[in-house]
Amino acid sequence: MQPTEPFADTGPLPAGGPASAAPALLPIRFSGSGSEYFRIWIVNLLLTLVTLTLYWPFARARRMAYFQNNTLIGDDPLGFHADPWKMFRGYLVVLVLGLAYWAVTTFLPSIGWVALLVVAALWPLLWRASLQFRLRNTSWRGVRMDFVGDTQGAYSVLLPFFVPALALLLLVPQGADEAAPAAARGAAMVVGLMTLGFALATPWLLLRIKRYQHGAYAFTQERTGLQVRTGAFYAVYAKTAGVSLASVLLVMALMSALLFLVMGMGQREALQSLTRPGAAAGGAVLVLAGAMALLYLLIPLVTMPYFTTRFQNLLWSGTRSSHIVLNSRLRFRDLLRVNLVNWMLIIVTLGLFWPFAKVRAARVRLQAMSVQLDGDVEDWVARARTTGRGVLGDAAGDFLGIDMGL
Repeated sequence: MQPTEPFADTGPLPAGGPASAAPALLPIRFSGSGSEYFRIWIVNLLLTLVTLTLYWPFARARRMAYFQNNTLIGDDPLGFHADPWKMFRGYLVVLVLGLAYWAVTTFLPSIGWVALLVVAALWPLLWRASLQFRLRNTSWRGVRMDFVGDTQGAYSVLLPFFVPALALLLLVPQGADEAAPAAARGAAMVVGLMTLGFALATPWLLLRIKRYQHGAYAFTQERTGLQVRTGAFYAVYAKTAGVSLASVLLVMALMSALLFLVMGMGQREALQSLTRPGAAAGGAVLVLAGAMALLYLLIPLVTMPYFTTRFQNLLWSGTRSSHIVLNSRLRFRDLLRVNLVNWMLIIVTLGLFWPFAKVRAARVRLQAMSVQLDGDVEDWVARARTTGRGVLGDAAGDFLGIDMGL
């Protein structure tokens, strides 16, 4: 891994260097089209099915290359230089790890906690390796980006997510041997309290992950940091919960109104004729089924676009370095409109509109972003070529040199 110190503080730049140039605002555009990506998607899908998922890393490489090569910062596209065979080796590592965990937890559940410990010990290392691989194989203007997060940071932000699962395995009785009722109630109370505490701490834990991740992106001599307050992170989750609650209340109100009408109609019909005594009950069941379906649709159609909009704007507008500032101005109504059309056409076309939907969603999200440069990027590129840091052709020194797909 490359040392992080050269990126920690760029310091004052010499006169006439990048800092002396006027700030430049570079818009981000996406030039891909649904028809182009459809051809890639359908081939990827067929080959992945035929090879029993073994083609998946190569499919992922083709997809990533297409989306990055069609993402333009200013007038220059991102480059993608990953070797699909390295991605394939990483896929095999994760596949073997997953199968081993499944076998242990299925056939030897009494030592399932040992398998979980092994996964917890390896997962942060694999995740960091995947971030390194992805960034070090991405370039702009002929200069590769980098990820300079350390191993200790990866473990510190990911290990807390394994604590509830480990507690569940250790506290819940296994097998047919039932614990005493008092002990079972105590274990259930402890697990419940831990689950509640974990749910309340989730925004803070995710913020720690994003601070580690967005605080280790590097380009030439610039290293980013995430300047987001914990309260702002919790506010996004609280507002999203409010939107979800409003959706539930709306559905409940509609359901109550329809039930009132159906039951009223059923009572009137029962008074007029005793030949259809089950009309009201049948109508109530139909209304309940429709309400559940509507509620199920509102989550991906309304709640997720709302969270995605607020989360993207907060996260990327807070990511910056000494001379690079990222901005995101994604609007909820824009993403909502795209999502509504996408899901409608996916249903109508029986899933064939999926690649077009991915392109439409990527376009609206990417084109809401921009990059502001405080300096002359040509000087940064020249310095990178002089020092050899990040220039195309350098080998990526990540863990095993492979991508884990995490």
